[in-house]
Parts: sequence; structure tokens; C-alpha cells
Amino acid sequence: MGSSMEHSSEDDSEISDSDMVEYEDKSYEKLKSGSCNVKNPDETFSCPYCPKKRKHDYLYNELFQHASGVGTSTSNKRSKKEKANHLALVKYLEKDIGSVASPSKPVKGDSSLNGCSHDEKLVWPWTGILVNIPTSRGDDGRSVGGSGSKLRDEFTRRGFNPKRVNPLWNYQGHSGTAIVEFNKDWPGLHNAMSFEKAFEADHHGKKDWHAPNKEKSGLYAWVARSDDYNLNNIVGENLRKLGDLKTISEMMEEETRKQHQLVSNLTNLIEVKNKHLEEMGKRCAETSISVEKLMEEKEKLFQEYNEEIKKIQLSARDHFQKISNDHEKLKLQLESQKTELELRGVDLEKREARNENDRKTLAEEIEQIAVRNSSLQLASAEQQKADEDVMNLAEDHKREKEKLHDKILQLERQLDAKHNLELEIQTLKGTFNVMKHMGDGDDGDAEVLEKMDTILKDLREKEGELEDLDALNQTLVVKERKSNDELQEARKELVNALKDTSNRAHIGVKRMGELDSKPFFEAMKRKYNEEDAEDRASELCSLWDEHLKDPDWHPFKKVMVDEKVQEVINDEDGRLQSLKEELGDEAYNAVTQALVEINEYNPSGRYITSELWNFRDGRKAKLKQGVAFLMNQWKILSRRSSGMY
Repeated sequence: MGSSMEHSSEDDSEISDSDMVEYEDKSYEKLKSGSCNVKNPDETFSCPYCPKKRKHDYLYNELFQHASGVGTSTSNKRSKKEKANHLALVKYLEKDIGSVASPSKPVKGDSSLNGCSHDEKLVWPWTGILVNIPTSRGDDGRSVGGSGSKLRDEFTRRGFNPKRVNPLWNYQGHSGTAIVEFNKDWPGLHNAMSFEKAFEADHHGKKDWHAPNKEKSGLYAWVARSDDYNLNNIVGENLRKLGDLKTISEMMEEETRKQHQLVSNLTNLIEVKNKHLEEMGKRCAETSISVEKLMEEKEKLFQEYNEEIKKIQLSARDHFQKISNDHEKLKLQLESQKTELELRGVDLEKREARNENDRKTLAEEIEQIAVRNSSLQLASAEQQKADEDVMNLAEDHKREKEKLHDKILQLERQLDAKHNLELEIQTLKGTFNVMKHMGDGDDGDAEVLEKMDTILKDLREKEGELEDLDALNQTLVVKERKSNDELQEARKELVNALKDTSNRAHIGVKRMGELDSKPFFEAMKRKYNEEDAEDRASELCSLWDEHLKDPDWHPFKKVMVDEKVQEVINDEDGRLQSLKEELGDEAYNAVTQALVEINEYNPSGRYITSELWNFRDGRKAKLKQGVAFLMNQWKILSRRSSGMY
């Protein structure tokens, strides 16, 4: 009541055209502030500027058409304030309320569909016919008229929301007729029927157009039906091209059928998703159990690992303490021997020759002999160690070091000569000592001195030869070690080069000590399905890999073979026996084969090493075999590359 009184008091004074925009903005702000009620509680709308009008339950589109019709009216019956208020209402409906949600079925009680039979055939997609469009003659004599886009925009402002307006043209030009297309859905039908009723309300409907003896002015429009569809003119032809005839009942039945089909499809989809969800739940539960078991095993392995690390650390500490103690003992022994030698030196000095010159000369010679004797002893020890290393290397790599054979023979000959020379030196020293003691008497001093000079001269010559042999010996040892290092480096490079070769090649790289997982997989396939068997086999392989790396597990026993002590697999080992009973001979053979390879190639580190291997003969390949195979592969690749070009 307050709103209507306010409007009635404001209508007493008129405004000018220049003030209409400002007045429209003020009315829009009042609508936004909520001072004027537009929306009813039952989701309908009312016009706050037309309180005397009987209709107070507009739909959104109806109120929009009413407001835009009054706001854009050219009639003098409406005041400028009324027009400004209704234009503000159009703006408020567009910006602040928005269009009503499009229903999938016709709204119950929709006034635009009242009087429309559900069995009446209409042109679908929903179509309107617009006639009596003003035309004029163009320069070429043909008729021209307004564009369809302008008409569409005008109808959109009035709230009919057509998709497009298509003027119809013939050989004479613009026919003064147009087809108005609406959306195919129920809101489109609502807009089409509102479009028809708006023109009927202005007495510009279909009946008014076909009424005889009546002057026609302005636009006439209606919704296309079966009689319009079957016309033999330009309107009928375009309607038949554009769509078909359908009733509202048929549309509703089709809509119901589609909804039932959609519900059925969604029901089936939900059932499939539920089954899939149940399967995923089962898998998730199984995975959770498996993860818990793995975590328990991991924790157990971690504890065992920590215990093993503690044992290794204690063992290393004990070993270091033992080495330190042995070092101290050796140091004390050396000090004792040094003291003994000093005492002997003092004793020898007391027993020197009678005169001063001979004593000095003999003292110098004794010191030189002592130094040389010490050097010879050290050289002998080093040579003995070198002999053992060379013999061991020669025994392990005798097939791969044919080129070093002559050098080793020459080294042995030099060593024999060195040993013979050492024996001669010792003999000369003994003779010299004998002659020295013989010279204690007065008789034959000159003869003894002469023999001593001869012996000393021979001794110096032999010592010179010994020094030359030592130098030659050291040179040969360095060359032999260098050649051996180069040979090992060449084998490593060859192993790296052959890593990517096919497993079917007879020369390649074998990972010594690697556990074959195939027997474990075959054993698990006899107990589980293929997927579970693969998981179980993987777990068992990981467990036995850890056993193989365990330095405390040494399932070997020593036996005599050809008068030599050799290590063989201990068949009575508990782990191996349980493995054989649970998984069979194939898994047992795979583990024992890996044990033998680790014990042969890396017993201390117990990790996998790569070896150049002859798969055809089942043994370690020679270096020259690997080189020949690699060269052959290179030739094949070269021929392929040249053939490609």
C-alpha cells in the first residue's frame, strides 16, 4: 500500500524527456533495495507499478513482456514516469533476477498454453508466422523490407526470445511475410504461444488477419499449425522444409519415453558401478593385508640387518685390535733384533784387526756387507712374494696370458741366476771369513792377504751382477703387472661392450651369482594362479637373494679331489634341504648354482659380478674369443648399414 501511494503521489508531476534516464536509474535502485516487491511467495511475479490491474501472478516471461511493452510503448496514454518505471523493471528483471529455469515439461497452470489443445498439430520446431511486414520498392523495382535481425531483437526485448526471424523472398523481392523460429524445448513452446497471445490481445492474430472487410494495419502473427503447413504458397513450402507436424501429446510421450530410457540406462550404469566398487573394495582389502605383511617382513629384515651390522662392527673392531697387537709385537721384536745387532757390531769392532788402518778398512767393509746382506734379505723376501703372486696369476690366467709367457720364462731364468749368484756370494763370504781367521797367525800373511783381495774383488763383481739382476727383475715385474692390469681392463671393457648383446649369442656377459627366478615361478604356478604365483615367486627370490648375500651362511664342505682340497656344496645344510623339499630340484639347483658362482668369483663381498662367458661351452670365454665375436658383430652391423644406403 505504501508503494502504490508513493507512486500515485509521484505521478502528480510530469517529467521531461531528458529526466527520464535519471528517473529510471532511481526506480532501479529502489527495486534493488527491496522497497518495491516484485517476486511473490509462490514463485510468481507482480508489477509494483500497476496495482490497479487484476493480474498479480505473472510468470517471469509474462512480466518481462508486460514491462517491456509499457516501457517501449509509443502511446500517449502512458506517462513518462510510468514508462521510466517499467524500463527500470525490465533492467531489474534482466540483471538481478534472471530468467526462470527451463522446465523439461510444460509448467502446470501456464497461462500461455491455456486454450491450446494437446492433440492439435503444430509445426515443430515451434514456428510463428509474421505477415503484413511493411515493404517498399527498391531502385531495381523489387520489394524490400526490414531485416530479420531487427525484428528478432524487437521480439527479444518483448520477452519472446526467438532464435531467428527469416523474411521470405520470391521473384518480386520481399514478400512481406516472415517465419519466426523458436527453440525446440518447452520454453520455446511457451515463448511461441506467448508470442501468439500477445498479437491476439492486440487484435492482430490469425483470425483478425483472415477476417474479411477489415482494414489491415501493423504486423499480424500466430503460431504455425497444420493448415499453414499444408498451404501451397511460399509460407507452406518453407514450413515443410523447416520441420514436421507434431502434437503436444506426442512430444510429452516422446519426452516420457526418453526419460524412461535414461532412467533405465542410469540404473544399469549404477549397478555396474556398484559391482566395480565392490571389486575395488575387495582388492583394496587384499592390498592392505599384503602391505601389512610386507611392512612386518620389512621390519623384521631391518632388525636382522641392524643385528648383522652390529656383528660386523664388533668383528671389525676385534680384527683391528688384533692387527694393532700384532704390530706392537713385531715392533718389539724388531727393537730386540736391532739391539742384538748393535751388540754384535760392538763385539765385532773389538775383534778388529790389530792396526788402525786395517781395522777402519775392515769396519767399512763389514758395514757395507751388513747393508748389502740386509738389502739381499729384503729383496729375497720381496722376490719370494712376487714369485708366489706370479705363479698364482699364471695358474688362474694361463690361457689368457700367452703373450706374457716368454717374459715370465725370462723372469724365472733371471731369478735362477739371482739365486745362484746369491749362493756364490754366500760362498765367497764364507771363504773370506775363513781366510780372515787364517790370517791371525804370523806365517803366510802375504799369501792370505793376496787371497783375501782376490775374494773381495770377486765378491764385489758378483754383487754388481746381483744389483743388475735386481734391476732387471724389477723391470720385468713392473711390465708383467702392467700387462696383467691392461688385460683385466680389456676384459672389463669387453664385458661392458657385450652387455647389450642378445641372450641367444654364444659369447656374452653372464652375471655370476645372479639367482634365476624362473624355477621359483614354475614352482609357485603349481600352487597358485598365475598372478599370485608371480607375486609369491618375486617374494621368494628376494628372500633367497638376501640369503645369498649373508656372509655368515657358508653351506660348503671341503673334500679331497685329485690330492687337492676343494669346496663343494654341503647337501646337509638345513636351508637347502628345506628349499628342496618345498620347491623341488629346479629351485634347489638355481640356488646352489648361484652359491658356487659367488664362492668362486666374489666370496668376500658376496655380490653379483659380470664375467665374459661362452654360453655354448658353458665356461668363461677367452679374451680373444670375445674380441673375435665383437668384431664379427661390428662387421654385420657395418654390412647392414651399407645395405640401408
